[in-house]
Amino acid sequence: MEQIENKAWALMVDGYDLHIHTAPSAFPRALDSWELVNEASQAGMAGVMLKSHYESTAIRAELINRYSNCTAKAYGGIALNWPVGGLNVYAVENALKVGAKIVWMPTRDSANSLEFGNMDGDFFEREGIYILTPDEKLKPCIYDIMDTVKKYDATLATGHLSPKESILLCREGCKRGVRMILTHPEFPRTKIPAHIQKELADDGVLIEKNWFNVAQGAVSIQQMTQTILDVGTGRTFIATDRGQGGEPRPVPELHRFICELLKQGLNDAQIRDMVCFVPKSIVG
Repeated sequence: MEQIENKAWALMVDGYDLHIHTAPSAFPRALDSWELVNEASQAGMAGVMLKSHYESTAIRAELINRYSNCTAKAYGGIALNWPVGGLNVYAVENALKVGAKIVWMPTRDSANSLEFGNMDGDFFEREGIYILTPDEKLKPCIYDIMDTVKKYDATLATGHLSPKESILLCREGCKRGVRMILTHPEFPRTKIPAHIQKELADDGVLIEKNWFNVAQGAVSIQQMTQTILDVGTGRTFIATDRGQGGEPRPVPELHRFICELLKQGLNDAQIRDMVCFVPKSIVG
């Protein structure tokens, strides 16, 4: 066990976690963004993505990088929920212009997510955001968002869209040369079968695998490992989706995730693909 734990810490060096929730936030968080970057630096990591459901984190990341003197770098993004105007290409361009690396389609405010009910901490009533027209084609504003993401060499992620929306978005994005992420396809609200994940990866989509989905019991580590092998580690990246108030902190959770994957038989090179090389290709 100690050997696996030591190996996991070593594999985290120069690694990334591109899905972490931190304070300040409208929702309870386990730690703030400065604390996260310090802890990632102590683990020898290269970078972390600060995710907020309701505001761009690009400026926050820039200030941390300017003044923290940490070795790990903070990266920012924007999720297209109502507080930033929903499917708002102007908010997208503003975030990208100041350094955002990932644009997430609507998360908490997506029509799909709200069909499952409010998530913990939701504090206002709203109409769900749907990205398709009545004839089930992408809305014109989605193409504007795609083109803006491509212009800034950033990446577009599916957020909490429905499987139908996510699949169409990914396929259209790949056709337009946009870098795409399929966000946590084992999360109950966004669940997509393994064979579809592989098809999307074949199209060029990067597949995100989150420890939170294992920890919450949505998928077993055995099932997740098999899907990783089916998709291929060179097209997959792992993240924690941690930072929720009262929950374990992200850096030790990434370590735990790697330990469990090692126990399932993944080798060092496969782990490095998912914790270092693929995420580095996203943030550059």
